Parts: sequence; structure tokens; C-alpha cells
Amino acid sequence: MAETTNAANAAKARKPSFLKGLKAEFKKIVWPDQETVAKQSATVVVVTILLGAVIALLDYLIKNGLNIILFLGQG
Repeated sequence: MAETTNAANAAKARKPSFLKGLKAEFKKIVWPDQETVAKQSATVVVVTILLGAVIALLDYLIKNGLNIILFLGQG
């Protein structure tokens, strides 16, 4: 019984130190400025659009290539 009480007290004692450590770590974070965030966001959007276009083009070519192969195989 005493062991569970000691374990509970130890857990309670660790919580404040964890929160203090978390607060200390958050103070170390260097947040990017607005210009950097805007540039990186624009880059992500452009790359996403380009990659989507490449995937759509490949899908179109594969679909039509398979249709040609299947159509030629029938005749």
C-alpha cells in the first residue's frame, strides 16, 4: 500500500518539472518571420501543383496507352 502512495507522489512530483522543462524548450524555439513563411508556403503550393500536373499527365498517358494496346489486341 505504501509503495503505491510513493509511486503516486513521485508521479505528482515529476509533473511540475515536466511542465517547466516544456516551457523552457518552447522558449528555445526560433519562429520564422512572415516573409520566410510566405516564401516556403508559396513553394509548397507551386511544387504541389506541378507534381499534380505530372501525375495527371502520366495517368492520361498510361490510360490511353492501355486503351490503344487493348484496342489493337481486339482487332
